[in-house]
Amino acid sequence: MTTSPISTRKHGDVLIVTSNNPPVNALGAAVRQGLVAAIEQAEADDSVKAIVIACEGQTFFAGADITEFGKPPVMPWLPSVVDTIENSSKPVVAAIHGTALGGGLEIALGCHYRVAVPSAKLGVPEVKLGLLPGAGGTQRLPRVAGVERALEMCTSGAPIGAKQAHDAGLVDRLVEGELVPHAVAFAEEVRDIRPLPKSSERDDKIAEARTNPALFDDFRKANARRLRGFEAPEANIKAVEAAVAKPYAEGVIEERKLFMELMSGTQAKAQQYFFFAERKAAKIDGLPDGTQPREIRKVGVLGAGTMGGGISMNFLSAGIPVTIVETSQEALDRGTGVMRKNYEASAAKGKLKPEQVEQAMGLLSPTLDFNALADCDLIIEAVFEQMDIKKDIFGRLDAIAKPGAILASNTSYLNVDEIAAATKRPQDVVGLHFFSPANIMKLLEVVRGAKTAPDVLLTAMQIAKRIRKVAVVAGVCHGFIGNRMLMPRQVEATKLLLEGATPEQIDKVHVAFGMPMGPFQMADLAGVDIGWHRDPNRIENIRDALAAEGRWGQKKQAGFYDYDDKRRPSPSPRVQEIIDDFRAKEGVEKRDISDQEIIDRTLYTMVNEGAKILEEGMAQRASDIDVVWVYGYGWPVYRGGPMFWADTEGLDKIVEGLKRQEARMGSDFSFSKLLLDKAAAGEKFTR
Repeated sequence: MTTSPISTRKHGDVLIVTSNNPPVNALGAAVRQGLVAAIEQAEADDSVKAIVIACEGQTFFAGADITEFGKPPVMPWLPSVVDTIENSSKPVVAAIHGTALGGGLEIALGCHYRVAVPSAKLGVPEVKLGLLPGAGGTQRLPRVAGVERALEMCTSGAPIGAKQAHDAGLVDRLVEGELVPHAVAFAEEVRDIRPLPKSSERDDKIAEARTNPALFDDFRKANARRLRGFEAPEANIKAVEAAVAKPYAEGVIEERKLFMELMSGTQAKAQQYFFFAERKAAKIDGLPDGTQPREIRKVGVLGAGTMGGGISMNFLSAGIPVTIVETSQEALDRGTGVMRKNYEASAAKGKLKPEQVEQAMGLLSPTLDFNALADCDLIIEAVFEQMDIKKDIFGRLDAIAKPGAILASNTSYLNVDEIAAATKRPQDVVGLHFFSPANIMKLLEVVRGAKTAPDVLLTAMQIAKRIRKVAVVAGVCHGFIGNRMLMPRQVEATKLLLEGATPEQIDKVHVAFGMPMGPFQMADLAGVDIGWHRDPNRIENIRDALAAEGRWGQKKQAGFYDYDDKRRPSPSPRVQEIIDDFRAKEGVEKRDISDQEIIDRTLYTMVNEGAKILEEGMAQRASDIDVVWVYGYGWPVYRGGPMFWADTEGLDKIVEGLKRQEARMGSDFSFSKLLLDKAAAGEKFTR
């Protein structure tokens, strides 16, 4: 028999129940069985007057055991464990440190009292997996912390700090110093108090909510934008509504019904798939055994523009010194000024303390001296997206960078191998494609060149984690993973304008699908002039025509849309004229375009391109492509990513849609053999 992760020991008349299930005390079957056995032991022992449940290691129970996902359930179920704790005839105190998340918070809610260290965090992140807290959490939490706090926690999945939890009544006492002795002392204080305060029997906080029947609809309206498209937040709201409207025994039945509906739905499968996809992305295929990362103590950044400044902030925030180089004092001052402004804006919102702002900025060394990069361990080039400029810079870096320094380009499209060839050390060159704004966006495409050394790749992936990015390995091809898949979408969307669709119609289809914005809204936000050749007399396409007239997007209050002073868009008669002129010039006949055709030509084509990327080995796995699109471009996580979505639609359906449009798409389109083969065999991209 294996040793149980749950142990018990007595301190006077208090039974201390301790979990030791590293790394996060997940609530696996052995932990659940051990907790029930410990409560039964306490019940059977007359000398025990109170119980403390605590955890060893870095945290209280941090949620379910993810290795049990998708497997047959092992008894006891968590709801019955929580009920066993709550129904104990002796007071049970939860001693919380680290995080009490999901099932961990439900265990704490089953306890009669909760004490916590000030650094603890409490939350119910199930909504992020397309679920709700299914062990009575949606019924007990509003009774203990109040309905509004419960709604916020259940629909966002974000944890709250111990002080907020204490203010809400979710934590009974905050304790400094040694947690377990304080929890034992608290248990001794309350051991004779009867009746025991059971969370499921509390009515004071939900009674308040009954006097405000508009509370739930007001919450829905206030959070409509944040929750758009997701099924789980609405199910969480309905479950909390049931807590207010029904007795506890009926409320938990409603919670179970809603939980099972979510569990069997596509969104929960997509969100759980994505949870694992994100973790898989960190794994590097074909990495030689024993590869050790290089040490990164100091980073250099070339360029203090929007990207260079944002990139630098990631390292400064992680406590890594940065030397930032510019060619003019004005550009340097402007760039560092923006960085300070961004930090101060975060401080104003309470996300940073003023001393943290000074700490971060104190690690920055701005300079005009290119040679100041000589002692950096990692140098990231973030200059204009032009090959000759990049090659010149890498040639100069090669001459001054110390041996073993990693030389990285923030290019979003260009050939990393060609850049590396400008140096005598191509093994030290890697692509680090940050997404804008670089200090906020979580995604980092790590581009593996033909000669990139394994330890350079490993270091890039590990430094990404240090600066809190989600990194994905990409191969060298035009646009890597994300931007390469964006290209067929843009090509077909523009052709659809000529054939009769409007920017509004195409964007509306994308927003209805769950994207934050459509292709033309995105172009206006990023700037219609990005990548424009700057010659107003050379007009080869609709974008050229807009750029030539100064319709550069939101920044000029005119792009594919017209914008008012508050940047609200409206359809532009002038843009329609430009489209009509081009249509006439190219002899294209205007026709009605269906929403399905827009999906076929702008979304199915992306799947086809993703399949080509896999076919060519430019992505390690289909799930990596999905991570790029969710974190880099706002693909709705409840659809899992383009490759997972294609699997749920059915690859035969995707192929059928593409064949339907093949003639219209012409020479711009060719089928991925991998897509055709998988569709014919009834296979999927993701498992």
